[in-house]
Amino acid sequence: MSLVLDPTAQDLLFREARTANTFTEEPVTDEQIQAIYDLVKYGPTSMNGSPLRVTLVRSAEARERLLQHVFEGNQPKTAAAPLVVILSADNEFHEELPQLHPHFPQAKDLVWGERAFREKNATLNAALQAAYFIIGVRAAGLAAGPMTGVDLAGIQKEFLDDDHTPLMVVNIGKPGEDAWFPRAPRLGYDQVVTTV
Repeated sequence: MSLVLDPTAQDLLFREARTANTFTEEPVTDEQIQAIYDLVKYGPTSMNGSPLRVTLVRSAEARERLLQHVFEGNQPKTAAAPLVVILSADNEFHEELPQLHPHFPQAKDLVWGERAFREKNATLNAALQAAYFIIGVRAAGLAAGPMTGVDLAGIQKEFLDDDHTPLMVVNIGKPGEDAWFPRAPRLGYDQVVTTV
């Protein structure tokens, strides 16, 4: 094996990690979410733009509002998850670039001044950060249930503003009874890798 990461960690983050469909009632704390963020914030993004934004849906009232925008088949697990988060792209991420990219502060306007270009890159890089976030949830010993089976436009209107584009909803918690569907097949190396 040519991987340096311990096999147990490989299993935790990848091979044994699954999308949970049921959860225990054990709460997910703010401290756990902060620890997850403090780990995954180091993942690379274009010019260190870091456009991902995380909305924690904690109150019962907010959960009810969210469930109205979750497709019917996903509602039970979202209702039962100890924590649900909305991951979105901040289309005004460039406002933070003087802090995040201090060696080229002009990038804020020179590179990212055009809104359409900025939105496209915010979505791409926030999606990359969302993947880091899911790995971070796994690293915390929790299960992540990312979903796009939701009404993203409705979620934006309900929880966000025009400067934030929702990407997905993620249920988070300790896996409950019968949490896993059977593992679906994956493509093999030779099916996805091409040498040119």
